[in-house]
Amino acid sequence: MENKSGSLIKVLGLLRRFGIQIIASTIADTAENGIYRVICSEPLRAYEGLRKAGIAVALSDVFALELDDQPGRAADAIEILSDAGISISYMYTFLLRGKGILVFRTDSPEKAKETIILNQMKFIAEKDLSVWA
Repeated sequence: MENKSGSLIKVLGLLRRFGIQIIASTIADTAENGIYRVICSEPLRAYEGLRKAGIAVALSDVFALELDDQPGRAADAIEILSDAGISISYMYTFLLRGKGILVFRTDSPEKAKETIILNQMKFIAEKDLSVWA
C-alpha cells in the first residue's frame, strides 16, 4: 500500500464490503510503501477482490498451528522448527477461541510440513479458517 492517509481504510473498507473476516493483521512500514499482511477467513476471495479494485496484492503460503493456551507453547513450537533447521520469515501469534494460534512463513515449506507431521503438531488448514473466524 502507499504510505499515505486513507490507504489502509480503503483496503479495510473493501474487505468489509466483501464480508471477509480479518483474523490477524500487521503493517510493516517502509519509506514509500507499507506492507499490510492479513490472515483472513477467505484469502483467495480477498485477493481477487482487492486485485480487481486496483490494490497491489500477493498471496503467500503460510503455516498455521493450533497451540494449547499455556505459557511457553509458542516457544515449544518454534524450538521444534528451529531444531529442524527451519527459519521463519515472519510470524503472527495470537489467541483465538481459547487456543493459541501461531502462523508463520518459511522458505523451507516442505521441510516445515514434514516437521509438523513428524512432531504431530496441530495444523489449521486454509479451509478451516472460516470456522475459526
